[in-house]
Amino acid sequence: MTNSFYQKLLIFHYIFPQSWHKIQQILIQIGDFDELLNYSNETVAKSLNINIEKATLIKTHYKQMRHTSMESYYRQYCIKAIPYGSEMYPSALMTLYDPPAVLYVKGDSSLLMANNKMAVIGSRAATVYSEQVLKFLLPPLINEQFVIVSGLAKGADRIAHESTIQLGGKTIGVLGHGFFHIYPKENEVLAKKMAQDHLLLTEYPPYVGIQKWHFPARNRIISGLSQGLLVTEAALKSGTLITTELALEQGKDVFVVPGNIFSKQSFGTNKLIKEGAILVWNGHQILEEMQMFSSFR
Repeated sequence: MTNSFYQKLLIFHYIFPQSWHKIQQILIQIGDFDELLNYSNETVAKSLNINIEKATLIKTHYKQMRHTSMESYYRQYCIKAIPYGSEMYPSALMTLYDPPAVLYVKGDSSLLMANNKMAVIGSRAATVYSEQVLKFLLPPLINEQFVIVSGLAKGADRIAHESTIQLGGKTIGVLGHGFFHIYPKENEVLAKKMAQDHLLLTEYPPYVGIQKWHFPARNRIISGLSQGLLVTEAALKSGTLITTELALEQGKDVFVVPGNIFSKQSFGTNKLIKEGAILVWNGHQILEEMQMFSSFR
């Protein structure tokens, strides 16, 4: 893919953010992004599966922006845009069923190329148990240069990022919205710290706000980036279990911490262990399990 194609992709994605597979389907219909301007509003609406009003706006905005340097625009906000297929785009995400068309990052983008990454997830209503567990399990992983990936949400995600930073490790936060928004607000200081010394990542252009359905979608990136998934606490019905299912579908190792049988936040994790997830009780064991499984791949 050429730099010219990437530039057009960044403009189009800014106007009409879609996953890579959706972008491919659109290109099959129209041939090239610039061809949008040669089609009628009705044809564009049909090709993009949207109404005529939205198609008209997309054509208008694309025409206005077609000579804009998106790289320069993002640079003023300390954002780097990484299109699908570019050399900085992680190969692990290319294997996803529905990979992001563009990754927007803030911070140390070299962390994307780290060989070892471990996703850490758990309940947004995580108890002190999650904090104790992570401070015990993470040091061996961090000593082996594992980058810890999580979603910068309340509870277990926040604990995972903060514990990693306190232990001298590196961490990646995957957001479900654009960089002009921070959610939850209570993680604003943590997000600023990570944008400077670690990495924040999203598949959404900066202006895109917070939508409930974005968060399940971003979970495929959390598990997709990582070699394995560590689950601390989870209720029986939770987004954590959805992420676990995604990781299993992607062929990732899923490590689960056993919990108090009387705690609702451990009902989901204990069920995962019963169903065959790898029960773990120390960080060295995680490393040993990963080394053992890697020999079969």
